Amino acid sequence: MGRCWPNPAVGCVIVKDERIVGRGWTQPGGRPHAEPVALAQAGAAAAGATAYVTLEPCAHHGQTPPCAEALIAAKVARVVVAVEDSDARVSGRGLAMLRDAGIDVTTGVLADEAARDLQGFFLKTDLGRPFLTLKLASSLDGRIATATGESQWITGPEARREVHAMRMRHDAVMVGGGTARADDPSLTVRGLGVAHQPVRVVVSRRLDMPLMSNLARTAKDIPVWVAHGPDADSTLLRTWRDIGAELLPCNLDGAHVSPVAVLNALGQKGITRVFCEGGGALAASLLGADLVDELLTFSAGMVLGAEGHPAIGALGVERLSAAPRFELQSQRVVGADVMTVWHRLEPH
Repeated sequence: MGRCWPNPAVGCVIVKDERIVGRGWTQPGGRPHAEPVALAQAGAAAAGATAYVTLEPCAHHGQTPPCAEALIAAKVARVVVAVEDSDARVSGRGLAMLRDAGIDVTTGVLADEAARDLQGFFLKTDLGRPFLTLKLASSLDGRIATATGESQWITGPEARREVHAMRMRHDAVMVGGGTARADDPSLTVRGLGVAHQPVRVVVSRRLDMPLMSNLARTAKDIPVWVAHGPDADSTLLRTWRDIGAELLPCNLDGAHVSPVAVLNALGQKGITRVFCEGGGALAASLLGADLVDELLTFSAGMVLGAEGHPAIGALGVERLSAAPRFELQSQRVVGADVMTVWHRLEPH
């Protein structure tokens, strides 16, 4: 995850005589796909084996040959698929190719787990937008900074390391312009021994961010994309482009950049998974537009009071029935903090 967009992160395991003879996963940049990687490792042992794949093998000729053809050529006896592909170029055709070749096909095994891992790819394919995780790190009373703006650090080092691992599993890390100005973040993965970095996205209507910030200074080395409004200053647009940033013009929703337009722009660029780290105004706009698929919270054992900066800006909720709701998935202690994972509560 985080390495193969715009393609899905797929896994494949080949088993023969109760022994794993090949493993493969989608390689960086999206190719080779999982199946040919696993088949290459299995070699001649793939003949008569069972291939387990998290997503239906592709059936179309793109930059690589169809994976269904590769499985047929390798003479596997059985293919077990978790979920079917919703891409119109595949959507059942890969399974049909396998069955027509006399291969036994089973589908729906661990489908819910695979669908959760692949949700970003499906959302991009079906709705044109990526999967969005909103991360909030706050005090017990939901504050992300003191009244004077001091915010580093509310949570402990263990929680921050966990966040770096989560950044690594997403295609892009996103913040609002206010957070970029106040915190001067790098938004990179550090301390985990990896060289790959996610795309760094800033949502800033007017691009009014310091040109000597960490993001600006490193834009030529690590991608920085700025989603801006139609009224951004032309000189700033040119300046940010010259220092290496990619610009994503978006429509406005009231006084702010439309969160729907931002996610659609990211989807058009091939992004499948976005990790949003605030601030409060961006978090509120995403929640208000019902775009948050996963809500991740870190709660620290401190209280900052009403004068502190809230983790989420104004939502305009007047009735409880109108409040965004989520379903608790997990909760665990991370260092001195508590991490909870919530998923969108689907209507019954």
